[in-house]
Amino acid sequence: MDPKDQKVKLNDGHFIPVLGFGTYAPPEVAKKEALEFTPFAIEVGFRHIDCAHVYQNEEQIGQAIQSKVADGTVKREDIFCTSKLWCTSFRPELVRPALEKSLKSLQLDYVDLYIMHYPLALKPGEDILPTDENGKLVFDSVDFCRTWEALEKCKDVGLTKSIGVSNFNHKQLEKILNKPGLKYKPVCNQVECHPYLNQRKLLDFCKSHDIVLVAYSALGSQRVKGWVNLNHPILLEDPVLSAIAQKHKKTPALVALRYQIQRGVVVLAKGNNKKWIKENVQFSFNSLSIFARLYFVFSVGDYYCTFSSSVHEIFQQEYWSGLPLLAFS
Repeated sequence: MDPKDQKVKLNDGHFIPVLGFGTYAPPEVAKKEALEFTPFAIEVGFRHIDCAHVYQNEEQIGQAIQSKVADGTVKREDIFCTSKLWCTSFRPELVRPALEKSLKSLQLDYVDLYIMHYPLALKPGEDILPTDENGKLVFDSVDFCRTWEALEKCKDVGLTKSIGVSNFNHKQLEKILNKPGLKYKPVCNQVECHPYLNQRKLLDFCKSHDIVLVAYSALGSQRVKGWVNLNHPILLEDPVLSAIAQKHKKTPALVALRYQIQRGVVVLAKGNNKKWIKENVQFSFNSLSIFARLYFVFSVGDYYCTFSSSVHEIFQQEYWSGLPLLAFS
């Protein structure tokens, strides 16, 4: 089987492609990149497209998907499309309207996967990150288990085929799994995961509950000031990755992607030029040594994404004292 056609079965019976195309981009170029690179990603073989309301480019991604359906490159059922519920829409009565807004932007009747973007609620409104007069985030007192019940209803009416979470740790996952009256388990947990942060304990926990781990920032994330800690080393320049890549005549990015897939992780690859996008879909090579060497050499426990780190700190101090937000390192 062509690796880009490989899929993993979810706990609700649906299937997710093991390789996805990430669509986050800095706000100033998000719409432009979505229109330029999403159609190309589909052309070269990506069938899993990862979107989110907060990326503010779902309308352009919808145009890109529809253009590839219209020209016969794909059918709608060939595309696995994910969207994410942003934290300002966690009140149960806001969940379905938020999903319907994403569906309208994406020009779709349903998404294949709809996930809670973070395990915290923010004040409803138009602001992505609502703040008070002192510049501090304004939270909302919504139990995410109530939000989850609203997602279950969205699945029941066919607006999404599957539902999951993102940036949850094992305690937060357990809160949903142990919720009285649970109808559907999360099919996935999307978290930052790469050789420097292999999330081994969280992966083991998810596997034990038949929850798929989906890795974002799998290539170390884009070097975007304010989003990424620029003091961290550049993953794709790591000497171990480079040595393995040279041995197999592949790029360091392909080694990092293959490492995740061999661990049973669904992986998202983001590229902002066509050469990288085309290369990233061509990860067909076999080497157990990649898994073995990276498993033992890496995982220094560093998050690239500073927003996650900031949320962790705020969450600890102001929102949910005593319950750590971020996943295992």
